[in-house]
Amino acid sequence: MAALDSCPLITPFLWFDSQAEQAANLYVSVFPNSRILEATRLPADNLSGPAGKVLVLGFELDGLKFTALNGGPGHSFTDAISFVIRCETQAEIDRYWSALSADPNAGQCGWLKDPFGLSWQVIPANLPHYIRHPAAMQAMLQMKKLDIATLEAAART
Repeated sequence: MAALDSCPLITPFLWFDSQAEQAANLYVSVFPNSRILEATRLPADNLSGPAGKVLVLGFELDGLKFTALNGGPGHSFTDAISFVIRCETQAEIDRYWSALSADPNAGQCGWLKDPFGLSWQVIPANLPHYIRHPAAMQAMLQMKKLDIATLEAAART
């Protein structure tokens, strides 16, 4: 697996039950400059599943390399780990939220879960500036998907 052998020292490694390939395909369709790098598929003489099914998959999201494993139902994602998407515009927030959220009405303060249970934070790039203002922090705590105009207005009060 030449592509995975050339990974940086530290990369995210995601354990899926059986949906690693579907998840990677969704993610590379959502993020710019993204691609599937390489897949290791099960051979015909294995006991772990159908021949040709992805076992390990390398992919890249906007330059960051990931590895995904179809490891079976032993583990699931929790909110303790999430990926942050810093957005410059409301249109970006809306696009990522729509593309990744399994339930657009779920989540809080910009957090969402994708269809595979992985948590993402879709936030304005200036969020640290906004939430220094108590009114903006209070506004954010009332939101699911973050609204830049509301945060800016609250930060001015």
